[in-house]
Amino acid sequence: MHPGEHHAKPEEVLRPIGATPSLDLSALSDLETLIPTLADRRVVLIGEIHDRFDHHLIQLEIIRGLHAVHPKIAIGMEAFQQPFQRHLDDYVAGKLSESEFLRETEYYGNWRFDYRLYEPILSYARENRLPLVALNLPVELVRKVGRQGIDGLSDEERAEIPDEIDRSDSAYQRRLEEIFEQHPNVEGQSFDHFLDAQLLWDEGMAERAANFLESHPEYTMVILAGSGHLAYGSGIPRRLVRRIPVSTAIVLAGWAGELEPGLADYLLFPQERELPAAGRIGAFLDEAEGRFEISSCAPGSGCEKAGLKAGDQILSVDGQPVTNMADLMLVMWDKLPGDRITMEIRRKRWLSGTRQLTREVVLQ
Repeated sequence: MHPGEHHAKPEEVLRPIGATPSLDLSALSDLETLIPTLADRRVVLIGEIHDRFDHHLIQLEIIRGLHAVHPKIAIGMEAFQQPFQRHLDDYVAGKLSESEFLRETEYYGNWRFDYRLYEPILSYARENRLPLVALNLPVELVRKVGRQGIDGLSDEERAEIPDEIDRSDSAYQRRLEEIFEQHPNVEGQSFDHFLDAQLLWDEGMAERAANFLESHPEYTMVILAGSGHLAYGSGIPRRLVRRIPVSTAIVLAGWAGELEPGLADYLLFPQERELPAAGRIGAFLDEAEGRFEISSCAPGSGCEKAGLKAGDQILSVDGQPVTNMADLMLVMWDKLPGDRITMEIRRKRWLSGTRQLTREVVLQ
């Protein structure tokens, strides 16, 4: 991010949904008037579409507003998996650099969304020493349940998941079935296994949040998760309250479906904001058989101008070993158009075998 962007504030339109009758709904028109209505809740859950920058800016503004009221506030995040909690702790404590943090949490291998979307929130937590709580279960575990169902887990794997999974919300099941039917099922996954994975996902995040709140009674919490995990209270919210009786509020940043009573406590419709342009190599890349290589360069790109060619195997960027896309994104996440990077490659030659080369690439 660039100086000043952490405080960027999107224009927003607030629409209360099923709010407390005693509130003056006509007075709620922006985030400043929303904060006091949220400040008496122990947990505020803010939904997002993961790749919408404006949604994350709204989350940051709500966190900032609530932090001014509650100095002890924690941020629970779907974007990080529970086994990496100690690395979130080390990041907040200033023991890890940003690059080390991304590598240790395996961010680009597990979550993959542009880190710049979340960076303002994470930086605010670090600057103010606010606990970051990794909510998500291990990705491999949820994926296995999606393929084989909970019955397909080993005894050791079952020990990692919540004991109780509530299946009583039939309306939630119907909504999930509609989502399942709208997406191509290339792996032959059954709906029952898809449902198992979704419920496990929700229960795992709810249990992690409840455990934190129970062991830290002096803290309030903001939970940041995909809107589908929060809408109607069906995913995380009710499963959280089932475990620990806390006051909650659900805020959704936009909603693609029908607007219905009970969808959320508040809906925000922000003006869409794009991330600043990222620096790009201008290469099409392939990962295959242990090789990470260039398949082609876009015409006029930095890749082409640097003399890179199809078949060049990428070995390192700016001195950092690169063996896959996640490695490359770790190096490139904060690069801007016009920045220069140094790429070390291995090139096959017709007669002389392979040769190691270094090329400087100007990003576009």
